[in-house]
Amino acid sequence: MRALFDLILPRECGGCGTVGTDWCDRCRAELAVDPIRLAPRLEPGVPAWALGPYSGPRRSAVIAAKERGRRDLARPLGQALAGGLRRLRELGEIDPPELAVLALVPAPTRTRAARARGGDPVARAAREAVSALAPEPAAVLPMLKFARGVRDSVGLSARARARNLSGRIAVVPGVRTGRSGCVVLVDDVLTTGATASESVRSLAASGVVVDAVLVIGAA
Repeated sequence: MRALFDLILPRECGGCGTVGTDWCDRCRAELAVDPIRLAPRLEPGVPAWALGPYSGPRRSAVIAAKERGRRDLARPLGQALAGGLRRLRELGEIDPPELAVLALVPAPTRTRAARARGGDPVARAAREAVSALAPEPAAVLPMLKFARGVRDSVGLSARARARNLSGRIAVVPGVRTGRSGCVVLVDDVLTTGATASESVRSLAASGVVVDAVLVIGAA
């Protein structure tokens, strides 16, 4: 059945378009690199890292997952995030599992966008990251949401993005992480740092200390 389906609608790598596979070895290797430290224009107040620049397979996969319904790409993107988290631990940037249980907090997404995409691609990738980290205990905590009035940030300057999000990222009632948890905010792309900064601020106001930010690509 798989072969028949491939004849009708051939599979394409979500990173480079290679026919015959959902995610090729070359794209997998390109995302399996050491995270790079970022210096966002809007500093979130905690270390921010990316799996690489928002280009090539990172950009293609994020767009395909968000705009083309490629839910299957959550797995390779989640595995890449898991690899980045392991490397941050090796570097001593976040606590090891014996000291703190890992909690991944997906950056918020607009409800309308998530509905159109059949769910939140960032949260989906975060869940795959937790699966890839097994048997280590870890959790995905969907703690953040956008309040009303948030516009699409495409085309906005750093200052306009900050104004757009100021006071408009809220913590979902009833969702909390343990006091001993290592909290990492995850997102697909970091452009100016506006979303990360407001997310970290909102979590801190609710008593949740974020240890790091990790994104798939830095624009």
